[in-house]
Amino acid sequence: MARLAYADLSHPDARPLVERIVAERGSVLHLYQMLLHSPAVAGGWLNYLTSIRQLSSLPGDLRELVIMRVAALNGAPYEADQHAPIALREGVSQAQLDALGDWENSALFDSRQKAVLAYTDAMTRHVQVPQPVFDAARAAMGSEKLIVELTATVAAYNMVSRFLEALQVHSEDHR
Repeated sequence: MARLAYADLSHPDARPLVERIVAERGSVLHLYQMLLHSPAVAGGWLNYLTSIRQLSSLPGDLRELVIMRVAALNGAPYEADQHAPIALREGVSQAQLDALGDWENSALFDSRQKAVLAYTDAMTRHVQVPQPVFDAARAAMGSEKLIVELTATVAAYNMVSRFLEALQVHSEDHR
């Protein structure tokens, strides 16, 4: 159960953003219902995460592998619950999702995916990324734009999982 009550979606300060979220995403997820205690923060968050998920040129399968790995490393089940179906739609296999805990020893991931996962692990576990890990990720991405988008994705979803877990936002919560 969440540590705070979910925001009132009918509050006049929240209403314009609620309408935008529903128009863009179909519904107001638990995450946004918690964020809407501060409409300014929720609006900035929505803009940033929309850029990461919908406007970035990072391939969807890599993006979702990153998100699922961050969720696993940070013990963020809500994040994993929300993104597992998206990962499958983006071409990640169920076997790959099941093997993420030991991706280093799995033949299910190609060299590009392994470079991305190593980068994700370094950023999430240690913040500082060793030069060889960075070099492998940069080579796997092939452009400065993609390495920036990869880095922003790892950082963004670490932010998401930390927010969710600090406030104990979970899928089964009644709103």
